[in-house]
Amino acid sequence: MKLPAIYDGLEKADLPSRPLHLAIGMFDGVHLGHQAVIESAVHSARRSGGLAGLLTFWPHPRVFFNPEARTRLLMSPEMKSRVLGRLGVDVVIQQVFSREFAGITAENFLPYLQRRLPDLAGVYVGENWRFGAGRKGNVHLLLAEAAKHHVSVLSVPRILWNGEPISSTRIRDSLEAGRLEEANMLLGYSYFAEGVVTPGRQLGRTIGFPTLNLAWKPELKPRYGVYAVRVAGDADGGPALPAVANYGLRPTVGKADTPLLEVHLLGPCPFGEGSRLTIDWLKFLRPEQKFDDVEKLRLQIARDRADAEVYFQTQAL
Repeated sequence: MKLPAIYDGLEKADLPSRPLHLAIGMFDGVHLGHQAVIESAVHSARRSGGLAGLLTFWPHPRVFFNPEARTRLLMSPEMKSRVLGRLGVDVVIQQVFSREFAGITAENFLPYLQRRLPDLAGVYVGENWRFGAGRKGNVHLLLAEAAKHHVSVLSVPRILWNGEPISSTRIRDSLEAGRLEEANMLLGYSYFAEGVVTPGRQLGRTIGFPTLNLAWKPELKPRYGVYAVRVAGDADGGPALPAVANYGLRPTVGKADTPLLEVHLLGPCPFGEGSRLTIDWLKFLRPEQKFDDVEKLRLQIARDRADAEVYFQTQAL
């Protein structure tokens, strides 16, 4: 998979001279609704021999306007880039959402883009996208302005699941409630974590369940508990391996200050300290709980492992 080229802002976006088909939005999570917008840009770019681009923002505009009500993002820019690469995006422009940028009027937004992206051929957005100072711009205004500047516009209707629009907020709610299979359905792929294996206390090894401790600190924290997961190494190119993971504060063995992600493979483990891993989260097995002693914890981990094995056996049928 080829990762997209990343540009730090519109002022530094020195793109190849080819027609640019640009999807615009925050795209947190790159869920099925976002994918419909992005895939439209990719399809048009491939047909015209152009570039499939994406303009996104950092931090989230809501953080800029209301820092107290911080939006906890589903993924880091690096994780977003990985998903966008799978979709065929060629270039990503990460625009700082500053006071100056927020002050661009809706009428001036498209000319602003064209001055910095002279090969802009098409703009791709969701039908409910708003832009410009005071969020006064909508798709109708964008169409009117685009016609003046010879830029095409494609707006994509919202995608519904079970009668309700797919949204990043809906996915956040699902993950925090432990409704992992619902979150994965809305995303269109498995929710995942990425990080490097770090040294741990080795308690799992002493009770027969060695774990890999992953350095992973998401803004949006999934529900604390035990999950069936698959583990893949970035370097080995091998298949993803079945495992069981615990994410939480480990209240039985000395409560941690911050949540930890610990992964126990169901078979031989080819990974070790320093390995960079991707963890695909597949099923929520149980919430985190505190046990009276380590022996009771050991017995529960054995049951968790057995539950994960049953899950993977079921998936293989």
